[in-house]
Amino acid sequence: MMRSTLTALTITLVASAGAFAGEAVKGDSAEVNGMRMYYEVSGSGDPIVVLHGAYMNIPTMGGIIPALAEHHKVYAIEFQGHGRTEDIDRPVTYPNLASDVAAFMDAVGLEKADVFGYSMGAAAGLRLAIDHPEKVDQLITASVSYDMEGAQPAFLEMIPTMVPEMFIGSPMEDAWKEYAPNPDGFRPFVERMIALEHEPLAWGEEVKALKSPVLIIAGDADMMTLEHLVSMFRLLGGGEPGDMGKPLGASRLAILPATSHTAVIDQVDLLMGFIEPFLKGETPKGMFDQ
Repeated sequence: MMRSTLTALTITLVASAGAFAGEAVKGDSAEVNGMRMYYEVSGSGDPIVVLHGAYMNIPTMGGIIPALAEHHKVYAIEFQGHGRTEDIDRPVTYPNLASDVAAFMDAVGLEKADVFGYSMGAAAGLRLAIDHPEKVDQLITASVSYDMEGAQPAFLEMIPTMVPEMFIGSPMEDAWKEYAPNPDGFRPFVERMIALEHEPLAWGEEVKALKSPVLIIAGDADMMTLEHLVSMFRLLGGGEPGDMGKPLGASRLAILPATSHTAVIDQVDLLMGFIEPFLKGETPKGMFDQ
């Protein structure tokens, strides 16, 4: 089970790695919470911060970044120990990741921005909206849980079996070393990432209190249950009937059909079909809308 999951993720990373080739981007580093964080800026327009998933980097986010850059100024970062950002002797936790994003925004002069996160990056974005609500305009979360009880049972069963040897010596390590400032630091990095899977996650009351509009995106065969995604949508005020004289809630839910966790991020056209109307505040018109 674990090996097949890693294989699927590795295939996704390798297949996506060339998607950024030829794109005009500006790469730089910023001092963030005791480390040099790598980031890239592309496009123009309203700012949006892009947060990648676990074991990923900017290139492996594939075509979603250049697609967003067609209408927005995109700030894509690489988290602690990922890509070209150095690892430091500090746990990788969602509050720490959110703090890093907030500090990054301060470092580059971003007072407030829209945020798009995938998987681990989506949880970091959700935590950013909870801990630093003044930083987040609109939040897009692709494949996220707000409570570990909402994870698929098969995934919960897998977590206790995770050990560094499942990653060390795999193609994932080779891909990590390609960008890492310290290519010899893979084991401690993996140990931090495994510890992240054991981090308590129960943010229901905090999600319910969010003021930022949230677009929830997930696959119908993702790592969290469909019931959990609906629960999150309801916490954010969604799920009430339209056509009843009340305006729709600001948050939205989109489920991608026939889509596993690692297949979400590469469906760029479908994702953009949800993201752009959300960011613009556009909604489909019903027969009772004037």
